[in-house]
Amino acid sequence: MQQFKPYYLGERSPYGLNVASCQKCFRTSDIDEVGDESHLTFIEMLGNFSFTRALTKGEEEDLSSSPGGYFKAEAIKLAYEFLFKELKLSLKDAIFTVFEGDQNVPADTEAILIWKKLGISENKIKKCPRVDNFWGPTGDEGPCGPTTEIHFKNVELWNLVFNEYYQDKIGKLTSLKQKGVDTGMGLERLAMICQQKPSVYETDLFEPIIKEISKSSSKPYTLNPIPYKIIADHIKGAVFLISEEIFPSNVERGYVLRRILRRAIRYGKVLGLDSGFLIPLAQKVIEIYKDIYPEIKSKEADILTVIQKEGEKFEKTLAEGLKQFEKITAKGDISGIDTFHLYDTYGFPLELTEELAKEKGLTVDKKSFEEAFKKHQEISRAGMEKKFGGVGKEATLEATKLHTATHLLHAALREVLGLQVKQMGSDITSQRLRFDFSHPQKMTDKEIKKVEEIVNQKIKEDLEVKKEEMAYEKAIEQGALAFFKEKYPEKVTVYTIGNFSKEICAGPHVKRTSELGRFTGAHKGLCARFKIIKEESSGSGVRRIRAILDYSPPTASSHSSLRSK
Repeated sequence: MQQFKPYYLGERSPYGLNVASCQKCFRTSDIDEVGDESHLTFIEMLGNFSFTRALTKGEEEDLSSSPGGYFKAEAIKLAYEFLFKELKLSLKDAIFTVFEGDQNVPADTEAILIWKKLGISENKIKKCPRVDNFWGPTGDEGPCGPTTEIHFKNVELWNLVFNEYYQDKIGKLTSLKQKGVDTGMGLERLAMICQQKPSVYETDLFEPIIKEISKSSSKPYTLNPIPYKIIADHIKGAVFLISEEIFPSNVERGYVLRRILRRAIRYGKVLGLDSGFLIPLAQKVIEIYKDIYPEIKSKEADILTVIQKEGEKFEKTLAEGLKQFEKITAKGDISGIDTFHLYDTYGFPLELTEELAKEKGLTVDKKSFEEAFKKHQEISRAGMEKKFGGVGKEATLEATKLHTATHLLHAALREVLGLQVKQMGSDITSQRLRFDFSHPQKMTDKEIKKVEEIVNQKIKEDLEVKKEEMAYEKAIEQGALAFFKEKYPEKVTVYTIGNFSKEICAGPHVKRTSELGRFTGAHKGLCARFKIIKEESSGSGVRRIRAILDYSPPTASSHSSLRSK
């Protein structure tokens, strides 16, 4: 409900008072739980929302009398009708939970009365504490309230949240003037209940993937289902993450993607699957969801390329890493230094080492691992200023020009390849620039030529390079790009080049783009054109461009506009 948060606080909803949605969700908190009957990382969350006030007693009696929104009575009634009348689920398998109350919020007796009015017997209604039946807020403060949940066979199916309160940063609750409804129900769990399956992995949302895995494994699903479940869930999550332009890396969302892909590969070894087994599984996921989410079909080539490259990268080190793991564990519990060695040398995420250690009944010194990791970060961060700006403090004029060229290059790449392109790093000398960016495949000659043409056109246009200092939040609001993973200070420097480029940056720049085409000293009288000399891979989902400002004798056809300035 994060995107709807303002509408519970009085802001007018552009969607109207009542909203229904099906949202793609990735739950990082459930990665380690995957493998049981109901936990998944990727889910489709069904929800219905209402941004309104509490209804009067008369309005509770008749849905048609609602002034456009609804609250507790209607939400519960709608849930009851959908599950037990439309879907015809069995009431005997259902349990209903409500908030029992505490010292700050009274028990939700209203919800109990509504369920009873719908014919639910009191022995099916269970009162639960705040940890189970009180939701929110998201973040430090915001709307929150009691919940009522519908369970089938000890599995939570539908959670109905009634946003009645606002909690501030110190935990104080006040009643909301505008009360609202926020419900969530996992499609996969609903399918499991409707199809009367023992787990979500036996539904038609997973069965084709499980069958595809079983084609290549000599170990049947019935004898060892956990690896099957983990692989099926993780490949589905990976496909959708990549479709959202998230690529494997060692930080943030990219780390999550890398972790689930490598975890899937590791469990593929448990089932005796050959390398590359994730590709047909990814194709099966796309086949299942292509009609609902057409973007995963249109991005199929990119998705498969990223998965293949990450698989190849990990396969090379996995076998050696497992050998090293066996050597380490022969001594007993695993030290933080050894854990970091497995991470740094063999690409083992901490969680993978912990998982392998747990299977052997061993522990990992997580604290000393984090200390070793922190020390590694500090060493890496020593060169942060150079990476942040691409050039050091003592920048030459030529390096300054090339640094400004990276901004033009970045904007041109986003224009030619798409707005998903993100800068991943740069390095600049007086002779050349090196620019890393997110893109899953090799650029075509036509794309490279187009990027060059755009950059050179912007040089000719003699655009102003404007420098401003402002708050980070204001810079982002104005559309400034900020793709580095390092934490930005509260106040940042923003460079704007005409209407073409706007980035947060700490590096040196020229004052006008035409300066990139003019040279003095030994090169006086010559002009330059931006030229890409190499485009290559720099890692999974990351490409690298090397470029120069190429000297050439001035000619009337190519640089007359530059010579005249």
